[in-house]
Amino acid sequence: MTDERMGEALWDALERLPRGAGVVFRHYGLAAVERRALFARVLKVARRRGLVLVRAGSQPMRGEAGAHGRRGRGLRTAPAHNRREAVAALRAGANALFVSPAFPTRSHPGARALGRVRFGLLVRGLDVPVIALGGMDARKAASLKPFGLYGWAAIDAWTR
Repeated sequence: MTDERMGEALWDALERLPRGAGVVFRHYGLAAVERRALFARVLKVARRRGLVLVRAGSQPMRGEAGAHGRRGRGLRTAPAHNRREAVAALRAGANALFVSPAFPTRSHPGARALGRVRFGLLVRGLDVPVIALGGMDARKAASLKPFGLYGWAAIDAWTR
């Protein structure tokens, strides 16, 4: 997940991601022309590194592999904070779910985190790749593997 808070650490994070990893481009606070320019720069790195780049937000971007939380061409990912949202996203055609907040996160201070048990109950039986988001790092991702976790996403874990 990209975010304005990343600043220049974005570039190091993109270089550190494993080949085949995904990037959800957010940067909602930028003006449209700046956002498109930054997306183009991120796309260049993503192509060179073999990363899958999807965009969040309503404005389609040239070169995107898909959209997060929106209808669009290509890969469709969706957020899910509870079972109802997860089922609705699957019915709407989501190819993957970002389930959050798995753990307490700086991005949403005060939000009630799912924790391991509620995370497991939320994703049980879902026939789609599940990606954990919210307070994630490699250790916490490993703790969610028994629930069939496909992968994990973060902002802070990539900028430390």
